[in-house]
Amino acid sequence: MIRLVNINKSFKNQQVLKDLNLTIPAGQTTVIIGRSGGGKSVLLKHIMGLIKPDSGEIWIDDQEIHRLKEKDLYRIRRRFGMLFQEGALFDSMTVGENVAFPIREHRRRLSHKEIERLVAEKLALVGLSGIEGKMPSELSGGMRKRVALARAMALDPDILLFDEPTTGLDPILTASIDHLIIETQKRFGMTCVVISHDIQSVFRIAHNIVMLYEGRIIEGGPPEVFRRSENKIIQDFLQGRFEEQAA
Repeated sequence: MIRLVNINKSFKNQQVLKDLNLTIPAGQTTVIIGRSGGGKSVLLKHIMGLIKPDSGEIWIDDQEIHRLKEKDLYRIRRRFGMLFQEGALFDSMTVGENVAFPIREHRRRLSHKEIERLVAEKLALVGLSGIEGKMPSELSGGMRKRVALARAMALDPDILLFDEPTTGLDPILTASIDHLIIETQKRFGMTCVVISHDIQSVFRIAHNIVMLYEGRIIEGGPPEVFRRSENKIIQDFLQGRFEEQAA
């Protein structure tokens, strides 16, 4: 479904992505790992067409997206849902208004009752029925992540992107969010792309794991293959030594 070919991207004098090649299979969860500040979020923004590469190609199915006109790119972006780090809910809006926001923006012909029905449906999917009137400040960290996931699913995307979905959560809430990602992917057959530093979480949710290091994908494969990798950089990361050495 998603293919990046020889992607290069620099900001000022810093090259962030270097001849990067990556294939993300349809209907599976691919987790991208790597050091902090190593370009993982930049990579996600390329996939969504929010950033254009300096060179290279980005394919979504049979379309090379960074050559598309804006209206065609807009149509492609509607296929994506995004769960941002920390959830990124609008603090001044209720839960219901947050989930309804993309629906109101993109499906303007729907009536108020139809939008309310869709919002209730999406909240029910993440186990949060009946909280439409609450404010984000009234919710726990885990509940905010669930509301953010409901909003990401508001337009029924076939591709879901997650930027550090379990950051700041305790082990119990982390396991809960991981389970939600697994069940959502299975239920709807979505293509999920996840950025994560949590090794336990990575091995729990991933069909495939890829590692971004110095602007390139240095290894990728199913969890069992990745765990047995003889690449020292991979093993240092898995053993928690990677960030210390990189610093």
